[in-house]
Amino acid sequence: MDNLLSFLLAASIIGAFLLFYLRKQKKVDAKVRASVEKGKFSSEGPRAQHPHIDANYCIGCAACTSVCPEGDVLAMLGGKAAIVNGHKCIGHSLCAEVCPVGAITMVMAKPGVSADLPFLTFEYETSVKNLFIAGELTGLALIKNAINQGRQCIDTVAARIAAVGGPRPASEIYDVLIVGAGPAGIAASLRAIEKKLNYMTIDEGEIGGTVAKYPRQKLVLTSPVEFPMYGKFQKTELSKEDLLAFWSKVLQRVDFKFRKGERVEHVEKGADGIFSVATSKGRYRARAVILAIGKTGSPRKLGVKGEELPKVMYRLIEADHYVHKKLLVVGGGDSAVEAALGLAYQVGNSVTLSYRQTGFSRIKERNAQRIQEAMRKGKLNAIFNSNPVEFSANSVTLDVQGSSQKIPNDFVWIFAGGEPPTAFLKKIGVQLGPKDLTAEGSQQVQDETLVEAPVA
Repeated sequence: MDNLLSFLLAASIIGAFLLFYLRKQKKVDAKVRASVEKGKFSSEGPRAQHPHIDANYCIGCAACTSVCPEGDVLAMLGGKAAIVNGHKCIGHSLCAEVCPVGAITMVMAKPGVSADLPFLTFEYETSVKNLFIAGELTGLALIKNAINQGRQCIDTVAARIAAVGGPRPASEIYDVLIVGAGPAGIAASLRAIEKKLNYMTIDEGEIGGTVAKYPRQKLVLTSPVEFPMYGKFQKTELSKEDLLAFWSKVLQRVDFKFRKGERVEHVEKGADGIFSVATSKGRYRARAVILAIGKTGSPRKLGVKGEELPKVMYRLIEADHYVHKKLLVVGGGDSAVEAALGLAYQVGNSVTLSYRQTGFSRIKERNAQRIQEAMRKGKLNAIFNSNPVEFSANSVTLDVQGSSQKIPNDFVWIFAGGEPPTAFLKKIGVQLGPKDLTAEGSQQVQDETLVEAPVA
């Protein structure tokens, strides 16, 4: 009798917990479905690598939804995991790794979605032979992917050079030119040193690429990664500051060949198979080129005197980093308005927004209301019909309807648009389209070799 009572008591407790769980899950499902109906979740699909969930195997443990660092890419619907904000997925693959039953696999986006990405073979080669792409522009935004891709591109180049054999080209012809000094570019540079290749790395900005623009203490690596010549990083988690400290260490190497402040303007392949790369400061010749330029594109510059000063920036990451400062924002679009508003509400800031038109005509209604309110409260000052004509260490000079106006200034942000990398890729003859992951595509690259450069 006592055993029966104990059994019934245990069953009641288990039943109560099960009922509580089911009710809670039902509420969560209802909340998610309501969000979908209200448009909180986007119907826009994944841009590149993303999870494919097999509902037949999913046990509804929600491990994948809780581990995703992007927040609400996944959600639980009807007790099963589902993609609700596919466009936010950047291919971390942590959801696949944490799934206890293997219900998640990582796949590439369908060709229609990836049509704005460059066509790439299995070795990250574009439709132009010996012109490679590594990093974010491949469709995989993770730093560890960029590092691995940069290394792999160099391995392919080195293998092709070794297969050609014979005398090496003249010293003014590089084995490989690496464009971009972010994670992919740095990894490629170190691998080139390791493989004893004649290389050069250039970047229109400083070393670090997109990483240098991340917010302070942003976690940028969550799994081990191996850098050429340095081995595996011992830390399982790395912040922006950790990685930039490593970049600085790389810069100190005497064999690290890097030139900053050079924007690539054109890439052309000659009949002899040698690339001619024109930059803002000169021209390079190389047997192979690796583009590690990211996806954000190059910001459009105004050509104003003093624009090269460190105080002049083209992207605002952390508004709260700037307090008690005199600030100028240039532009009249949503990005400029949102930046100005973010800065205006920080302690002690004096914010001026300079716009060449007579008023805001192409911003969202919500932003229009917010900036009008901020201007009414004296949080910021908008100067219309104005253009910057000079930036100096402690001031900026504006042309306001033909009159010169000088105002004190500590920092400047310019939001004048930019040239997306897709336009540049089209200009240099790179085909856009899905990545070729077929065995035939892989073998085709393996069979190709670098054209032997003439010896001067």
